[in-house]
Amino acid sequence: MGVKEHLLGRISEVGTIHMTLLDPDKVSAREFRELALMVQEYGTDALMVGGSLGISESQLDEYLNMVKGSLKIPVILFPGSVANLSKHADAVFFLSVLNSADPYFIVGAQIQASVLLIKRFRNLEPISLAYIIIGDGGAVGYVSHARPIPYDRDDIALAYAYAAQLMGFDMIYLEAGSGAREPVRPRMVSRVKSLVNKPLIIGGGIRDPQKAFELALSGADAVVTGTIVEEDPELLKDIIRSVHEGGLARKNSGRRG
Repeated sequence: MGVKEHLLGRISEVGTIHMTLLDPDKVSAREFRELALMVQEYGTDALMVGGSLGISESQLDEYLNMVKGSLKIPVILFPGSVANLSKHADAVFFLSVLNSADPYFIVGAQIQASVLLIKRFRNLEPISLAYIIIGDGGAVGYVSHARPIPYDRDDIALAYAYAAQLMGFDMIYLEAGSGAREPVRPRMVSRVKSLVNKPLIIGGGIRDPQKAFELALSGADAVVTGTIVEEDPELLKDIIRSVHEGGLARKNSGRRG
């Protein structure tokens, strides 16, 4: 079973899955291994690795080798640049920053990455991802020259997400950015899910279980947390549980969003 198929299966089971994002640039190799094993024990459904421009391929290989064979959950690369690829992962989010003002982040980097996938990383399963920056945008918005969609412009978010669906992306990610003052709002999630049937991932600024529950209940198919795993691991356990509870509540009610 491929990684995408596995994720879709878990979404079908629990309504909303949780994915943990670990940035190797922020932790040591030993800490990376400890955190990866911890979040697996806590019930996260997948491990995303990356999100920084400061990771070399050799460092990424070293870190992933530390957990290879110890994890049962899929390891998905979340590259901050074309250098963030490793044969030791299971899949890669082949992402395009749809609301970037720079064509490089929409299609240029993807052309470069596709050459690498063909020549060196055939084992990685590519999962095409429409990456849409919301609110403040954080560092990722700045680096990718994005024009972030305001928190209250559900109509614009829906337009981008529906365009992504029509363009054939496997999944859609609404990103408020690491350390955002607030996450994507549940109303925006619900509005997008009212028309879009592709799996919808929500990340950025999610710091408490209640927010995570509300996002799952409003229609998120996946919720991503990153910074909190380094700051408050015990709180992460509650967030993961709340994501699954919100997803199951939505699933049992028959709501899409």
